Amino acid sequence: MAVPVAFFGLFFAYPVTAIVGRGLKAGGDWQFGRIGDVLARPDILDVLWFTTWQALASTALTLLIALPGAYVFARFDFPGKQLLRAVVTVPFVLPTVVVGTAFLALLGRGGLLDELWGVRLDTTVWAILLAHVFFNYAVVVRTVGGLWSQLDPRQEEAARVLGAGRFAAFRRVTLPALGPAVAAAALMVFLFTFTSFGVVQILGGPAYSTLEVEIYRQTAQLLDLPTAAVLTLVQFAAVGAILAVHAATVRRRERALKLVDPALTSRRPRGPGQWALLGGVLLTALLLILLPLGVLVERSFDGPGGYGFGYYEALQSAGSGGSSTFLVPPLEAVGNSLRYALVATLIALVVGGLAAAALTRRAGRLVRGFDALLMLPLGVSAVTVGFGFLITLDEPPLDLRTSWILVPLAQALVGVPFVVRTMLPVLRAVDDRLREAAAVLGASPLRAWREVDLPLVRRAVLVAAGFAFAVSLGEFGATVFIARPDNPTLPVAVARLLGRSGELNYGQAMALSTILMLVCAVSLLLLERIRTDRSGEF
Repeated sequence: MAVPVAFFGLFFAYPVTAIVGRGLKAGGDWQFGRIGDVLARPDILDVLWFTTWQALASTALTLLIALPGAYVFARFDFPGKQLLRAVVTVPFVLPTVVVGTAFLALLGRGGLLDELWGVRLDTTVWAILLAHVFFNYAVVVRTVGGLWSQLDPRQEEAARVLGAGRFAAFRRVTLPALGPAVAAAALMVFLFTFTSFGVVQILGGPAYSTLEVEIYRQTAQLLDLPTAAVLTLVQFAAVGAILAVHAATVRRRERALKLVDPALTSRRPRGPGQWALLGGVLLTALLLILLPLGVLVERSFDGPGGYGFGYYEALQSAGSGGSSTFLVPPLEAVGNSLRYALVATLIALVVGGLAAAALTRRAGRLVRGFDALLMLPLGVSAVTVGFGFLITLDEPPLDLRTSWILVPLAQALVGVPFVVRTMLPVLRAVDDRLREAAAVLGASPLRAWREVDLPLVRRAVLVAAGFAFAVSLGEFGATVFIARPDNPTLPVAVARLLGRSGELNYGQAMALSTILMLVCAVSLLLLERIRTDRSGEF
C-alpha cells in the first residue's frame, strides 16, 4: 500500500485540500459558516437534487442497455467481434464537448430527428441520459463482460439439469458470481454521471446544472471561490459515502469462483433467440454509438466547397485561418496525446496493480477504507484538481509546472481507479487454496503470485491497460489547466478550436475528433488481438 498511498497523498489529497482551503479561508481564519449559507440556497438545492436523480437514472438506463451487450461479447463468437469491441469503447475517450455537439446534430434544431419526424430533444433530460449511455456503454460491457467470459458455464448448465429454468439458473448461479463486477461497473457509471460536466452544459442548456457544472460556473464565470469550495466538499462527501456503501456491499457478496479459459466459453449463437439477442445488440451499437460517431466523421469532411480533406490539411499549420489558437500545428497534438497516455497507463498499472494486490488480502479496516479512497478521483471536480496542481506543485523539490510529467500524473489519477476496479474482482475470485498449495510446495509469496495469480489475471491486466490508456487519451478537465500551449493534447486542442468562432475552426475540431476516434479504435483493436493471441496461455 505504500506506493499507492504516497501517490494519492501527494498528487490528489494535497492539491485538493490546498484549493478548498483557499476557498474557506478569509484573512487567515476558517469560515465554516459558509457551508451552511451555501447549502441553504434554493438554487444550490435544485442543483444537488438534479445531480443525484439524473445520475441514478443514467446508471439504471446504462445497465439495462449494456448488460445484454456484456453477455454477447462474453459468450458469443461472431465475425467482427474484436473490431466491434474496440468501436464501442471509442466514445469513452471522446471529449464531452465533441459528443455534446454530435448529439445536438442528432437531437437539436435541424438535426436528424428534427428533419425526419419534427422532434427535438435538446434542452431535455432525455438528451442528457442518452449521451451518458453513449459514454458509459463500454464500462459495463468490458467490466462485466471481462469476468463473465471467465465464468465456467457448466455451473449454470448443471443447475438446469437439476431442474432449474433458464432464468432461475441465471439468477441463482451466474448473477451472484457477477455481482461484484456489476456493482463495480454501476459505481463507475454513477460517478461519471454524478460529476458530468460537458454533456449537461451543452445538451441541458441553462435549465439543468450538475455539481460539476455549478463548480465551474462559480469558479470561472462568477469568481466565487468560497461557493465553489463548498460545492467541492459536498461532492467529495457524497462520493465518499457512495464508495463506503459500495465497498461494504461488494465485500458481503464476494466469493471464490472457478475461472476458465475465455476461449472455452465463447461459441457461435444457437437458435432464434440467441441470434435475435445478437441482432438487438448490434442494432443498439449502430443507433447509439455508430450514428453519433458517423455525424462527427461526416462533419469533418463537409467543407465550404463540398466534401474533401480541407479541414485535415489545415491541421498541419499553426495559426491556421489567421488565428493564434496554437503555437504549433494542431496535428502535433496526436503525438503528444499518445506519449502522455502511454506514460499515464504505465503509472496507473503500477500504482493500481499494487493497490489491487493489497486490497485482495482484506486485512483490516485500513485496507477496506483505502478501497473507497482509490475511487475518489472519479468523484472530485476536475476543475479543483487542475487548479490544485497549479497552486501546489510550484516549489522545489516538486516544481512541476513546466515539466511534461505533470500531464501524465493528472491522467493517471483517473486511470488508477479503473485498473483497481477491473483487476480486483478477478483477483478476489482466485481460490486461496491455490496460493496455499503453492506455498506448501515451497513457493515464495512472489513466486506464488507469478505462478498462480498472474496467469489468471493477465486478461484483467490487459483490460485495465486498455481502460487506462483510453481515459488518458480523453482526459480533459484537469489537463486543460496544466497542458503547455506548445504541447496540447487532442481533447485540449479540440476544445480550443471549438471555443473560437468560424467555420474553419469548427471543421478542424471535427477533424481532430475523428483522428482521436481512429487512434483509440486502432489502439484498442491491437489490444484485443494481443488478448486473443495469449488466451491459450491461461
